[in-house]
Amino acid sequence: MASAGLLLAVIVAAIAFDYINGFHDAANAIATVVSTGVMPIRTAVFLAAILNFVGAVTGTAVAHTISSGLADAAAVNQLVVLSALLGASAWNLITWYFGIPSSSSHALIGGLAGAVVAHAGTGGFYWSALLKKVLLPLVAAPLMGFFLAFWVMVGLTWMVRHMRSNQVQKASRRMQLVSAAAMAFSHGSNDAQKVMGVITLALTSFVLSYPSILPQWMVPASNGHVPLWVILICASAIAAGTMAGGKRIIRTMGSKIIRISPLQGFAAETSGALTILAASQMGIPVSTTHCINAAIMGVGAQKRLSAVRWGVAGNIVIAWIFTLPLSALMSFLCMKLFS
Repeated sequence: MASAGLLLAVIVAAIAFDYINGFHDAANAIATVVSTGVMPIRTAVFLAAILNFVGAVTGTAVAHTISSGLADAAAVNQLVVLSALLGASAWNLITWYFGIPSSSSHALIGGLAGAVVAHAGTGGFYWSALLKKVLLPLVAAPLMGFFLAFWVMVGLTWMVRHMRSNQVQKASRRMQLVSAAAMAFSHGSNDAQKVMGVITLALTSFVLSYPSILPQWMVPASNGHVPLWVILICASAIAAGTMAGGKRIIRTMGSKIIRISPLQGFAAETSGALTILAASQMGIPVSTTHCINAAIMGVGAQKRLSAVRWGVAGNIVIAWIFTLPLSALMSFLCMKLFS
């Protein structure tokens, strides 16, 4: 059946997006630990891949938001989901090529909005949910990461004020191993769930049209519960993508924004991880890229405002602003081409 083949194409595209997300956003978890010399890049990538997987299987609150909280299932078909994935993947690859740490999360949500509008008009997308679950956290999460990192760094600086520099260096390198692990775990807990939500949305749409074709173990529950096979396959895809690395973006985040010490790296990663984990618990699909970038800026600003290379930071902010509309436009065009 052609519809079943299209569902398979959607699942494959979703897994590909998850893989791209892994190597695109690997830098979120490991840029600081690599740039400070605490861990070689291969070891850091391997650690991030394992903890991305573990974080991805710990919950489904964000997946539920994507699968049922942003668009009317009746306004979604397989072509809509496929267009959303293609548009978001295209934007991710463009920003990865130029080393711009944009948001895979917002690319996916923008792609879904553009494809739904192309198919069903503006009424098919929940714009109020976009405001509450995406646009407000788009501003709030980075601000939280920035100020949390700023004050964590203030506290750490006060705590180590009587220690010799070599003691601080040695202790902070050890602490950064823990914070890098927490960052990788939080990344998996939020980012992998978004693709779980997309696949669940596609499955729900398919079941509405063909209620008796899929075996029961493949079908989402009526409450939008994510099937176990979807959780495992998405966790594996993002872990595999992370193993592929993301050296271009690691260079941007680890040194071009600000050159950081291990103590600053610990403060940035801890603050970013806490921000992301809080959002994951609330089912809010935040950008891990935004959170860790803002945290890196926060530790730099604590030292002095001029320590942050605001020109590079400004370019990143511009990418944040354009991610939603441009990924939506790409998916809109994909949907029109399919139509």
